[in-house]
Amino acid sequence: MAVKLDEARRAELIRKLQGFFVQEFDDELSAFRAEAILDFFVETLGPSFYNQGVQDARIFMAQKLDDLDAEIHERERG
Repeated sequence: MAVKLDEARRAELIRKLQGFFVQEFDDELSAFRAEAILDFFVETLGPSFYNQGVQDARIFMAQKLDDLDAEIHERERG
C-alpha cells in the first residue's frame, strides 16, 4: 500500500527535515534533496508505520469490545 501525503503535510515535513539537517548536521538541505529523502522514508517506512497503526487500532478496538461484552454480561446477570 502506498502512503500518500497531502500537500500541506508534505510541505511541513520538508521544512522540518530541512530544519533538522541544519540543527543536527549544520548542513543546508535543498528542497529537492529534502523531497528525495522524504520520498525515500515514506516509501520505505510509511507502510510499516501505517500497518502498525492499523494493528494498534485493531487491538484497541478489540479490547473495548471485550470490555463492552463483559459489561453487557454483568448487566444480564444483575
